[in-house]
Amino acid sequence: FERQSVKCHLEDAALWQVFAERTNEMIVTRAGRRMFPVLSVGVSGLNPQAMYSVFLDFPMIDPHRWRYVKGEDSKGEWEAGGRTDPPIQSRYKHPDAPHYGSHWMNGPIVFNRVKLTNKNNPDQVVLNSLPRYEPRIIIVPEPGQSETEPICASFAETRFIAVTAYQNDEITDLKIRHNPFAKAFNKDGISLSAQSSPEVKVANQATC
Repeated sequence: FERQSVKCHLEDAALWQVFAERTNEMIVTRAGRRMFPVLSVGVSGLNPQAMYSVFLDFPMIDPHRWRYVKGEDSKGEWEAGGRTDPPIQSRYKHPDAPHYGSHWMNGPIVFNRVKLTNKNNPDQVVLNSLPRYEPRIIIVPEPGQSETEPICASFAETRFIAVTAYQNDEITDLKIRHNPFAKAFNKDGISLSAQSSPEVKVANQATC
């Protein structure tokens, strides 16, 4: 087993890309709101017999608060504003953790129970409103394993701005159209939810 062999790919990459092209937004509420699209990744190259826990956190990708500004033609765009509040350290532990590497590689790791909130809640992911975030998957070997360093992966397509209400009508329409209970098809009839990104090597990062 070589750590350099670990690979990770983003499921539903085509759907994420559709949102990314319009600057995705995720709702944060006091009660907590689930993410859509749902973050789901496939992993290979772990030690099948080793135990790992899998976490999800949300680093800010810049120090700004963003604002949505509409022009005279009613079309809007996001502009960087002042500095945001200090980031809140909030990490979500996958409910299957800890588990063997074979379990995590057996199928996609799905984060469909994650809820985003702007209220201090230890059971949910706490985010500030209006910064930009990039979800990061962290695979941590359990104590006593031969491996000690965490493995991190993130995907630019999953970046979003945290909002208390959707600002861009296009994002609102996409959220309604591509809901979890309906199949999304592009103009060529290809299911967007069936496409995944190419596998990428995961960098070893001890600072996760």
